Amino acid sequence: METLSAERIEAALADLEGWAYEGGELVRTFRFHDFTGSVEFVERLAEVAEGMGHHPDVDIRYNKVIVHLVTHSAGGVTAADLGLAEALGHIA
Repeated sequence: METLSAERIEAALADLEGWAYEGGELVRTFRFHDFTGSVEFVERLAEVAEGMGHHPDVDIRYNKVIVHLVTHSAGGVTAADLGLAEALGHIA
């Protein structure tokens, strides 16, 4: 899978609310009322990611879930990362 240029990624971010391009990855912090809300979101995230065959790095911090998207095998952000970012925006 081909990695995307920084320019292409920045252009795509205009349509991806809450996401940023940091350190060569797409990053977003999702906030919830409590820990249970965070875990429930991660459960929905897991279903979406598994269905797409693309798995993010996830960090749960009480009422925050920090998601990092990068295609490790390609060494950067790909169209798969943009697609998953968009899908996760619909389940938050």
